[in-house]
Amino acid sequence: MATHALLQDERAGLNERRKSFSVATVTVTYNGARVIERHLEALKRQSYKVDEIIVVNNASTDGLPQLLATKFPEITVVNLPENRGVGGALSAGIEYAAGTKKYDWVWLFDDDSIPGDDTLELLLAGLHQFNGDAGRLAILAPVCQDEATKMSFPGLMWQRGRIVKAPIKSDQSVTLVDLVVSSGTLIRREAIEAVGLPRADFFMDFVDFEHCLRLRQHGFRIGMVRDSHLNHAVGEPTTFKILGRTIHWTDHAPWRRYYITRNEVFTIWRHYGSWRARAFFFGRFAWITLCLFLFGKQKLACFRMMYRGFLDGRSGRLGMRVSNGSC
Repeated sequence: MATHALLQDERAGLNERRKSFSVATVTVTYNGARVIERHLEALKRQSYKVDEIIVVNNASTDGLPQLLATKFPEITVVNLPENRGVGGALSAGIEYAAGTKKYDWVWLFDDDSIPGDDTLELLLAGLHQFNGDAGRLAILAPVCQDEATKMSFPGLMWQRGRIVKAPIKSDQSVTLVDLVVSSGTLIRREAIEAVGLPRADFFMDFVDFEHCLRLRQHGFRIGMVRDSHLNHAVGEPTTFKILGRTIHWTDHAPWRRYYITRNEVFTIWRHYGSWRARAFFFGRFAWITLCLFLFGKQKLACFRMMYRGFLDGRSGRLGMRVSNGSC
């Protein structure tokens, strides 16, 4: 008992010393009334207390504003007049938190992601690995895992126009990477001021990766913190075995395939358009097409949307162009 009490005192003292950083959370939601309560309760339990909890409501129609007003009157709700997708909602939330309120760090979330009670404390502890060079660290990201499927999200590297996995190293508390998913990431205000907001005109998909690449182009660093964890759902991928190879396949709807294709094409052709990057894209495109043919449920509709996404990405036609009424 004495040892436990001493550990608690040490963590409390460490938490107090780190409180020189102000932190706001930004959660993007659309019709998330069914899942958001568990998420918000997890934010309120953080051992490193956040200064403000912000929810960006993408014009929900499921009674979400009423639920938030009744059960969480202390949080800030930014109500958008229409569904602006993940890109638009992230931009609005970060603009409020970093631009208007000037918080030092902004912690980004999907509405169904559940951080551990010490996830934020452990993220900020990652700064100490960099000592005087911590100012160039733009993002601290937890290790994301889906508690239902046990699938994890590795950090990714952009190497000579290719995206490759960057496994978390057991001998390092922070692993430097190039790309991370947005949910759970802690982003520094100065990096936003230098590089700008996530692209609202992407609507959804590849929003986080494009922003990470932009940050890296400006010399900022992105770190994944080994001991900080987030439960982040990834849907229900199906696993197949072909010629001894394990394939995890998520059968996205045609409208979603449109945004995935369009925004990746736009990013590569406009900003990172080496022949290696384009060759890598076409290889991935061919692989996805093969998987669609083998496993997809709406093959023809997906093929059409991917082709349309490719054309729109090449010509720069962005914004919300197709929808199923959700994001």
